[in-house]
This record gives sequence, C-alpha cells and structure tokens, in this order.
Amino acid sequence: MLANDASTESMGIEIEIPAAGAAIATMTVRDDMANGFGVCHGGVVFTLADTAFAFACNAYNSETLSASATIKWLRPARPGDRLVAVASEDSREGRHGHYSVVVHNQDDDLVAEFSGHSISTGTALFEE
Repeated sequence: MLANDASTESMGIEIEIPAAGAAIATMTVRDDMANGFGVCHGGVVFTLADTAFAFACNAYNSETLSASATIKWLRPARPGDRLVAVASEDSREGRHGHYSVVVHNQDDDLVAEFSGHSISTGTALFEE
C-alpha cells in the first residue's frame, strides 16, 4: 500500500505500524503547506490523521476504505513543526471499524483529534 501511495510520499509522511489496528504517521510541516495566515492548512493536518487511520485499518491485510471521518482542530501547526498522528482502533466487528487519531506537535501539544469509520472490502492486499 505504501509503495503505491504517491500522496503520502509527496507530503513527506513517514509510517510506522506497531500492530494491526494501530499506526503512527509523522511529518514536518513545510512552508508550502501553510495557508494565507501562515499556519498549516487544516486539510494537511486532516490528511496526516487520515493517513494514520488508513494504515491502521489496512494493517489486517484486508482492503479497507474510509466510510466517514471527522476532525477537531485544537491549535494551529506552523511551518517547521513536526507532527505525529497516532491511530488506534476503538472497535472492529465484521467489515466495520472505528478508529481514533490524535495529532501532537514536537512539544507534545495536542493539535487535532480525528475519528474515522472504516469498511472493509474483504480483498487481500498481499499474499501471506
């Protein structure tokens, strides 16, 4: 999945999957990610959190897509900030899953809270 993810690569997002149902996505906010107020565009923070969510729910080797997601932005991120999005599984039953993602900056300040609902297609991502 990561090998074919041009978006994640272009944003400089690094991925770690400590276990199925969990993922950590890390990136540094670049100048070209800032909006007209000089802060990181909310869509960039959403993308980082959504990326952690995607890798957490796909870690079971079953193609899984986002059915819905919401985010609360709690403080701005700025160019140069190192953001870490930690995704964890709240529940998973059948084809459906619910995940929480928290995004912190390098000072461990909470930047955003993300909640996602996933649905699995049942298609294997790779041969085991």
